[in-house]
Amino acid sequence: MITISKDSNKQSKELVPATGQIQIAANQKWKLTGAVLLLFVSSTVTMAVPFCVGKLIDMMTSSDGDLKEKLLSFCKILVVIFIVGALANSGRVYLMNISSHQVTNELRKKVYGSILCQEPAFFDRTKTGELINRISADTTTVGMSITNNISDGLRYSFIFAAASGLMIYTSPSLATVGLITVAPVAIVAAVAGKILKQNSKSVQDALADATQVCEERISNIRTVQAFAKLEEENKIYNHKINSVLHFAYKESLGRAMFLECGNLIILSVLYYGGTMMNENQITIGSLSSFLLYAAYVGISIGGLSTFYSELMRGLGASTRLWELIDRKPLIPFEGGITLPNFSGNVNFENVSFAYPSRPNGMVLSDFNLSIPPGSVYALVGASGCGKSTIGSLILRLYMIAKKVLLVWMDTTSNS
Repeated sequence: MITISKDSNKQSKELVPATGQIQIAANQKWKLTGAVLLLFVSSTVTMAVPFCVGKLIDMMTSSDGDLKEKLLSFCKILVVIFIVGALANSGRVYLMNISSHQVTNELRKKVYGSILCQEPAFFDRTKTGELINRISADTTTVGMSITNNISDGLRYSFIFAAASGLMIYTSPSLATVGLITVAPVAIVAAVAGKILKQNSKSVQDALADATQVCEERISNIRTVQAFAKLEEENKIYNHKINSVLHFAYKESLGRAMFLECGNLIILSVLYYGGTMMNENQITIGSLSSFLLYAAYVGISIGGLSTFYSELMRGLGASTRLWELIDRKPLIPFEGGITLPNFSGNVNFENVSFAYPSRPNGMVLSDFNLSIPPGSVYALVGASGCGKSTIGSLILRLYMIAKKVLLVWMDTTSNS
């Protein structure tokens, strides 16, 4: 797993990804602003549908003689309204999609650039499959989360607020009966939200582990086949992928707790609305509009559940991405001192070294070596005795436990 320093507290760790997402999205502010404006236009047209349907039903059930002319004029107005809504919705989808692709593209550049700058010890501890999963899957999840998912969340929030207000406008007493169910729905939503938040991050971790196993085994398939470990490796991968399924089940449970709650609102108004219509307290058209508003409230609650779960998934993925983006390499690859009149003398004095991934296995212990300038040396020894390690230390790819001295002219400096 990717490790970072533990100096910051939990709250700051949660704020960093959120701040980073806002900064990434800010580069697409004009596209996102246009998409949000078009979203409100299309959502307003959507909320006009129940009202128009109710008026249309009342018009058809009236006894006016010129019904055909009124119906024709009304339908012409509806066609214009729906065309405007369709164009606005198409524009919103287009702007959100291209913004999502551009955000994902920028994230991948940042993550890949940060990975390339890390010291070799980082790659000894972190599996290649996990890094590939971060660049491919997590960046897509975050890109969708801060564009399309936010758009859907705003849309469902607007529909929920507008439909609730129009329910009250149509029939305050009937709206009171319907909206009473919102309180238990909110309680269920709070419980489901905790389940989603706990499991969304676990799903990402389990998926990264499964990707890591898959990448390692496939890249070394000849070794796997040479030792006849096909069945064993298949069992290992199945275990990893079943872990993903286990956490996905829990995440699905959290979503399911949202979805059917909205239908309670519709069911609660059917009986009471029928009674009011029988007593001429509400017209058929108004009751039809009210039921459609209630249906929109139920749909918006289900949509908000999906929005929240995807938001938590995006936050979990962004946490890992910003761990990579903000991670400072222990050995910087830029800066340093320009050596004057470098002569090329290299001295190792009492060097002790163990790889960070194997701290208890000392590769070099009190090692000494002097290489004069202009000379050619060959390191000869058994496999694993430290020949490649010496070359890596000269290149300063690893930090060492004791001193290695690079000598030029008459001055020495630690490296």
